[in-house]
Amino acid sequence: MLDVRKLLLLRELARRDTIAAVAEALCYTPSAVSQQLAALERDAGVPLLQRTGRRVSLTPAGAALAGQTEEILALLERAAAGLAAARTGLAGPLRIGAFPTAMRTILPAALVALGRDHPGLELMVTELDPAAVPDALRSGALDVALVHEYEFVPAPRDPALDTEPLLEEAIYLASAGPPPVVGEDTAGEDTAGEDTAGEDPVGGHRDSPWIMASPGTLCHTMAVRACQAAGFTPRIRHHADDFVTVLALVAAGQGVALVPQLGATGPPPGVVLTELPARRRTRIAYRNGTRHHPPVSACIAAIRAAAGAVRPAVG
Repeated sequence: MLDVRKLLLLRELARRDTIAAVAEALCYTPSAVSQQLAALERDAGVPLLQRTGRRVSLTPAGAALAGQTEEILALLERAAAGLAAARTGLAGPLRIGAFPTAMRTILPAALVALGRDHPGLELMVTELDPAAVPDALRSGALDVALVHEYEFVPAPRDPALDTEPLLEEAIYLASAGPPPVVGEDTAGEDTAGEDTAGEDPVGGHRDSPWIMASPGTLCHTMAVRACQAAGFTPRIRHHADDFVTVLALVAAGQGVALVPQLGATGPPPGVVLTELPARRRTRIAYRNGTRHHPPVSACIAAIRAAAGAVRPAVG
């Protein structure tokens, strides 16, 4: 019978391309990964790997088995969920991941509700960028996570994960004053700290310095692509991942930035927020087959209740 732990290594090799990358991601040594894959190949009775020089790739049989591994793992997760549902009360570790604005606005109330209703759960929270969530869920470092995607950065489907929508937010251009007018003037009045001047608020700041998140994050990629869609490459002056800091830098005249609605509450005096057509969409993510695992279901319910109580007020 094939060993599930060895199948996991094969799946990760299909995703990461090299044994060294698999070893680093799963905290193994490369030699241990090679030995386990060789043992899996013997168990399977057919070649799963092909070696070209120092590189290793999957044979057609290996690629097919790696794809079937997702179904096997999902079945095992559903079986574990069924056993957990037969127990009385929820107990044990529950690992939750979220990006910074969700950590500040949604997660606290959800954690209070989970602690009150299910005191046997050991709640463990990690703040991380959505780009790091798939690996954390796959490895079991997280059980549930909040992720987001932007219209300029659509999230590719991950066959190992399931997601469901949670909320949608507006995106604002934050500036220390009205954006330069591009093209003809448009009529409009500022309300609640928002500015509507200019047909293209992003393009109107092609010559401005920009404040963006750290390279490699979804927020950074979204802002760069939004500028590119407006026809220019942004001149980045500062990198900051916390939107409170970003808005403080904007207020200090250090540049302009794109800020989602949950991060734009209570802007400092002098900051003008111009709503853009783009949106940020937050989703709840978990491993395939775990949706009905009692702690996961309880966590999702608590997050939904907390998100429903959030009413972002901009300005």
